[in-house]
Amino acid sequence: MSGTTDDDDHRLEALGYKPSFRREFSNLATISFAFSIMGLCSSVATTLNTPLLLGGPASVTWCWLLGSCMCFTLGSSIAEIVSAFPTCGGLYTASAQLCPKSHRAIVGWIVGWLNILGQVAGVSSTEFGLANMIWAAVSISSPTFQLTQGKTVGLFAGLLIVHGLLNSLATRYLAFATRGFVFVNLGATIVIIIVLLATTPRSEMHPATYVFGSQGIINQTGGWNNGIAFLLGLLSVQWTMTDYDATAHISEEVRRAAYAAPAAIFIAVIGTGILGWLLNIVLMLCSGPIESLPGISGSAFLQIMVLRMGTPAALFLWSFVCLTAFFVAQTALHACSRTVYAFSRLPDNGYFGHIASSTRTPLRAIWFTTVLSILPGFLDLASPIAANAIFALTAIALDMSYIIPIFLRRIYANHPDVNFRPGPFYMGPGLLGLAANVTCISWTLFVCVIFSLPTVFPVTQFNMNYASVIAVGVVFLSGVWYVLSAHQHYHGPSSNLDAETKARLGLEEVQPESSSISEKEKDHAFVSLDSA
Repeated sequence: MSGTTDDDDHRLEALGYKPSFRREFSNLATISFAFSIMGLCSSVATTLNTPLLLGGPASVTWCWLLGSCMCFTLGSSIAEIVSAFPTCGGLYTASAQLCPKSHRAIVGWIVGWLNILGQVAGVSSTEFGLANMIWAAVSISSPTFQLTQGKTVGLFAGLLIVHGLLNSLATRYLAFATRGFVFVNLGATIVIIIVLLATTPRSEMHPATYVFGSQGIINQTGGWNNGIAFLLGLLSVQWTMTDYDATAHISEEVRRAAYAAPAAIFIAVIGTGILGWLLNIVLMLCSGPIESLPGISGSAFLQIMVLRMGTPAALFLWSFVCLTAFFVAQTALHACSRTVYAFSRLPDNGYFGHIASSTRTPLRAIWFTTVLSILPGFLDLASPIAANAIFALTAIALDMSYIIPIFLRRIYANHPDVNFRPGPFYMGPGLLGLAANVTCISWTLFVCVIFSLPTVFPVTQFNMNYASVIAVGVVFLSGVWYVLSAHQHYHGPSSNLDAETKARLGLEEVQPESSSISEKEKDHAFVSLDSA
């Protein structure tokens, strides 16, 4: 184990960083982390209302299949880059190495802010969804309960503080707890599928034309045509299957990171896509009259469970769905805090780049992320519909931050300043890798347009989709900040190695980071997925 850790640390130093974390995440814990960040059953439960109540059952089933296939190309492209740059900066670090030196600062700045924005929105939306799931259960058990926006926001903030406290523990405790996340996540999903099928009489199941055909396109947007209403259902799968690079952000805490991190991303995307499609199909088969959804709970997912299983059984299984959402928020906050840490990691260790000696974790970054993630939840006090924009914002900001390094890797492939050396996970230089890269870039640009559209008509200040406004606003303000002052001190992802170590490794003193790898690492066999 120590030999593996030494190899990981040497590789990290070759990339320009000194090891700051203890490598406590095993292969199982890393795969569990990747599955947990997607949180299949809880993520579907949180977002099912959108495709079902805007486009109908057919939107639920086909948008999941379409979106998960496209997400597979994006996940594979990201895994390839993560394998080459296994640092906690993830694609933020990689993007600056995949462009000419003259562009590294501005590229790192934009990708860094987009990624942090997306991750903060992801933490916030997950916690917001968990708060609503808990109150949905209360509404089912106590029909006279009156839910207010203040109660939702209060529970949301309280849950975030709990997760901040949990993330303040030492890495070994986080790794130990994470190992079991995958079993709760996938186990709850499989049990719900089985119980729904077992408790729904065959005569009450919807026909295939309702689940897959034109009968299942039920446009309730109030203004969009059927095509747009159908495509709005992509939000569920795109929000569920995002934050792929969260596993990269813990790569400095993972053993054999160049292998384990990309493999975990690849496995989690495939598993979540297949099992998620099956879950959505079963939910639509057993959904009952669409007029009765989302019901008193406000959650179509829970209402379907109550209809088929009865209240006691539904609430029992719902507790595991909530537990899965709790795990998602835990892993999302963990990953986001590591991004903030990486963004602040400078040669003089910036304020949020500080590692606490007691836990060997970035406590300042953790609590900064926690407080920052509370802010989007206050949108709910203005309008619950407007608050839903944070779900779309997550997908827009994160996916945009992902395709930038993928695009740069292709456009600057032969530039003398760019020296991309594939890691063990590599799709090869042929058609397979190129097709995956082009497909995921094109798809991401397309869905960003879809997620910027208002979901219901008539559009007012209370139901406007503010996701694109927030995303563009953050990019614009960060750009102004960079032009006015930040360019004077920010020069891209910076190495935190001392001069002696840099000299030993042959790294340039002024270079923010080097993607050169030792001769020993050059000799490692690359696992190519493209045999052509």
